[in-house]
Amino acid sequence: MKTTDEEKMIKDIENGKYISMRKNDPKKFKAQKEKFENIAKNTISQITKKKAYTLKLYENDVNKIKILAMQKGLPYQTYIASILHQVATRQIKA
Repeated sequence: MKTTDEEKMIKDIENGKYISMRKNDPKKFKAQKEKFENIAKNTISQITKKKAYTLKLYENDVNKIKILAMQKGLPYQTYIASILHQVATRQIKA
């Protein structure tokens, strides 16, 4: 049976191949953590820039969408943005 990358990594961790940087070199750990946090913040800010758009939608469609959004516990505009994002990223087909 072929092992997956995850299984291999878990075995390596269990066998002591990887050691905690936090314990062995706290200063280096803090620097690396800050570096990756900045990378994540910059990446997320580039992805999440939003701009307002005006759309003309059928009133009945919006009412149905409001109901669906309410069932999911989301504001309807957030729900619409989520659906459009999923279509744009091909997570769902249009």
